[in-house]
Amino acid sequence: MASKTSDILNKRKKLVLETWINNQLQDPTLREDLMTNQELHGQSEELLDSFNQAIRSGNYTDIDSQEYYPVLDILNSLSVTRAHAGFSPRETATFVLSLKRAIVEVLQQELAQDQALLISEILKISDLLDSLSISTLEAFIKGREEVILRQTNEINEISTPVIRVWEGILALPIIGTLDSERTQIIMENLLQEIVNTSSNIAILDISGVPTVDTLVAQHLIKTVSAARLMGAECIISGIRPEIAQTIVHLGIDLLGVQTKASLAAALQTAFSRQQLSVVKAKAKP
Repeated sequence: MASKTSDILNKRKKLVLETWINNQLQDPTLREDLMTNQELHGQSEELLDSFNQAIRSGNYTDIDSQEYYPVLDILNSLSVTRAHAGFSPRETATFVLSLKRAIVEVLQQELAQDQALLISEILKISDLLDSLSISTLEAFIKGREEVILRQTNEINEISTPVIRVWEGILALPIIGTLDSERTQIIMENLLQEIVNTSSNIAILDISGVPTVDTLVAQHLIKTVSAARLMGAECIISGIRPEIAQTIVHLGIDLLGVQTKASLAAALQTAFSRQQLSVVKAKAKP
């Protein structure tokens, strides 16, 4: 059975599109800095054409059916793109929900003489676009999660640099809280750099770690053990007085792991092990 709304959209497409775009442009949350009016017009027209094609069969309820595949493809792509661009969930949902208002306005004009049909078509269109807006939000959330995961990985990579201080000596300043995932990244980066540089000493500086508890200590011990298996000894530096007290209070066993209060002290120990000495150059006369 053909859709009455589809017939009206075919006849009044220009009006529906103009009304829909105006509704979006009037929304105070519209991000004009993230999208041009031309891009907005193109996306709106593409979705409207695909939506009208889908409802021609009279199917208003099953958006998982084949005729809605193109609509969902457009919405999924648009949602992911907007998530990556920095749009909010509300802004993305408004894109679909504002179409409902535009279609309802045109239906009221075209079916003013048949109130029963008008109410029936409005209810069906409302339910359909609500379902599509939910699907849009789900795709947006998935896209946002991908962005957050990528950014988290990038931050972890940036915040765990392994620095070659001298031949055979590596330093890894750790900033922020240590968890299992971050420890794994630290361990992988450190072990890879030990292999790349044939280093035999690694300094783990925890000056930037706010607190050390049993879990953090276990993560550090695992990293030290892994480095030893690769032939490198670790020195843990940045043991502040409060951290030392916490370690003693918790009964954490760091026996066999050399610790130093500062990175400078750890470097002195590392240079000594490598039979290196640092002396001041004599001032030129």
